[in-house]
Formats: sequence, structure tokens, C-alpha cells
Amino acid sequence: MEKQGTYKVIYTTKDKSGNERKYTQTVIVNNPRPANAVAPTGEKVVYLTFDDGPSQNTQRVLDILDRYHAKATFFVTGNGQKYNYLIQEAHKRGNTIALHTYCHDYRTVYASTDAYFNDLNKVGDMVKGLIGFTPRYIRFPGGSSNTVSRHYSAGIMSNLTRMVQEKGYQYYDWNVSSGDASGNNVPTARLIANATASRNNQIMILFHDTAAKNTTVEALPKVIEHYQSLGYTFKGINDTTFTPHQRVLN
Repeated sequence: MEKQGTYKVIYTTKDKSGNERKYTQTVIVNNPRPANAVAPTGEKVVYLTFDDGPSQNTQRVLDILDRYHAKATFFVTGNGQKYNYLIQEAHKRGNTIALHTYCHDYRTVYASTDAYFNDLNKVGDMVKGLIGFTPRYIRFPGGSSNTVSRHYSAGIMSNLTRMVQEKGYQYYDWNVSSGDASGNNVPTARLIANATASRNNQIMILFHDTAAKNTTVEALPKVIEHYQSLGYTFKGINDTTFTPHQRVLN
């Protein structure tokens, strides 16, 4: 059992007379080690990633993924707890649940390294209560290359990128941005063009999952169809996933 989660293990014993007894034990698998940084390979894989959910659009995203037999990764927050049942649903359908931030307030999250880990632990505990374990895959608010954190703590990203790995996490940036963070209801055609511009073998696309990102949902089928036509598969992040780390600027 290499995948994190809660499992029921059934043991069967038989005595000399042939009588059988079954015992059930609950086993929790939790990997405290970080996924090592992994270089891209020749395999053609797209990793769709959605930040900031869950939201009222999460169900639509899940249904599209199922329609195309695709998997994705959801970097979740504590801001949409009305829809937390969709975190469970996404996990049940075989998608990867990862951690983004509990409050997504830059001033709070990047006030200090202690403040960052307080926030991370809070969203981790929330997710553990939903799926039975704390994910070790994370994405920093704004990505590791963000500069907004300079306003609150100089040099914090240089420290955090090291510290999260020492504490057993791995962080993931992206090598393709859909551009949906630039505003609400960015034209669908623009999102499709941005998201399908890469010719790399290993592609990690940044999308967002909020109530205001309707055009992101509308663009998703065309993005999937484009890459599937080129022979790509769609997977959720796991320990063998390549690790896009951007240049740290603070």
C-alpha cells in the first residue's frame, strides 16, 4: 500500500479443525517523506492543477475530467468549506488533493515562517478530516517565485522553499499558465490559447477553481482534447511527477 490513505486489512486464520476466523484491522498509510524533486521524462503527460477551490465550479470540473477519463490535482484552501464535500468526491474519483493555503491572505500567510506553517497546518488538518490523511504536496500562494511576500517578510520564500522540504512536503509551481488569474471571466479562447501553447513532454498547467472562473470550466474540454490528440495522458500529481520549481525571487 504505497498510496496515502486509510485502509481496512482483513486477515483470515484457520485452526486445525478447519474453522475460519476473519479479523479486520484499520491501517493508516501516511508518507512523512517529501517527494524528491523529479526531472521531466520523455513520457507525454499533462498535469492539470486547480488552485483556490473547492467552489461551486468544482463539480463541473470533476464531471469534465470523468468525461475525458482524465485526472487532475486540486490545491485546496479553507475559503470554500460549503463545498468541502467536493474535496472528498474529487479524491474518491482518483484525483490528487494537495494543499494551497487555509486563508489565502498574503499578509497573514507571509508574515513569518511560523505564520506560514500555522496556515499550512490548518488547511492540512482540514483536509485530513475529509480524506483521512494530510497531503504532502503543496503550492505556495503566488508560487515560489512570488514577490508580494517581500512586503511582509524579506527573504521568506528562500527560507520556506527549504523548510517545507525539510518538514516532509514537496512544492509544485507550474510551467504553463492558463492566464485565468489575470481577471474574472477571461475570454475562453484566450485561456485555450495560453494553456495549449506548450510542446514540452511534461506539462503542468495552472488553473483556478473559484465561482468567478466560469470561462476556465468552459475552456477545459478544448484543452484536454488538444493534448489528447497529441498523445498526452492526464494524471494527478504523485511521487514520480516532475517537479517544476521556479526561480525564487524573495
